[in-house]
Amino acid sequence: MITEKRNLISAGASIASRHKRYVLWFYLLSVLLACCGAAPFSAQVHEVLDHSVYADRLLHGFDLPVLAELLAKPESGTMFAFVRPSAYAAILFILLSILFMPGVLTGYAANIRIPREEFFRACGTNLWRFVRLTLFFLLVAVPTTIILGGIRTVLVKASENTSNERLPFFTRLGATLVTLLVLIAIRAWFDLAQTDVIVRNESRVRKSVAYGFRTLRQNFGRLWGTYVAISIVALLILVVGVLLWSVVPPASVIGAVIVSQLILFLLLATRFWQRASAVGFYLENVPEPVAEPTPVPVLPTPTANSILPEGASG
Repeated sequence: MITEKRNLISAGASIASRHKRYVLWFYLLSVLLACCGAAPFSAQVHEVLDHSVYADRLLHGFDLPVLAELLAKPESGTMFAFVRPSAYAAILFILLSILFMPGVLTGYAANIRIPREEFFRACGTNLWRFVRLTLFFLLVAVPTTIILGGIRTVLVKASENTSNERLPFFTRLGATLVTLLVLIAIRAWFDLAQTDVIVRNESRVRKSVAYGFRTLRQNFGRLWGTYVAISIVALLILVVGVLLWSVVPPASVIGAVIVSQLILFLLLATRFWQRASAVGFYLENVPEPVAEPTPVPVLPTPTANSILPEGASG
């Protein structure tokens, strides 16, 4: 067990950097599914834009009214037909993440590079466990989001009845920030639970959920602060990326694609950074296994007759 307490941000970065291939694999998987989800939309748009003079206004710049008008044409099809393939691709990505994440966490918890067989063995062994953990996560995160959303609505309506014109804006901003901070804490809770399932090979996921909650409560400042700090890095990446994307010339499709994909890759890397930080914390504070009591065999008490030699009588 690791007893020295290290900075979780740097410890997580060290673990994630040693296993950069996991981020790359998940990124390539997301790109593949995104291409599959966007293919129907791309094909339909080509049929419209290839026979319209409006296409020039989208080729040399982005004109939102022109795009809206083109999509409103009957030959463009319905928006539901465009959204459905993308939704299917997103759901498939979530399912594949649940399938492959046990292998990733197994690699993070190991001091050496695990072989492919061990990676896929961990994925198969823990698949149903991670499905149950996901259901537990939804059982906590969805009601919490709904409750916080309702509180936000009430506060915004109350602020709109005041004479302060800026109060509704700051109320929305503050309530949204609180919701995100609470969801970050829930995410850290279940990352710890997933790590516990992997490291201790715990089949009873409710015990891992309880361990994650107890550990987060006892080390809230350190764990939550680490997750918030990495989330701030992700936000800065998004802001800087959007600024860079905005200065790319409209006609430079390759430049826009490179910037946007770099943003997505770095955002994905920050999520893996958070998971690696949870693994680093767990290895630093791994709970000792509870030894099962070994039953002591009860030997029969010798009697006087059993001590005498065979054939002798008392």
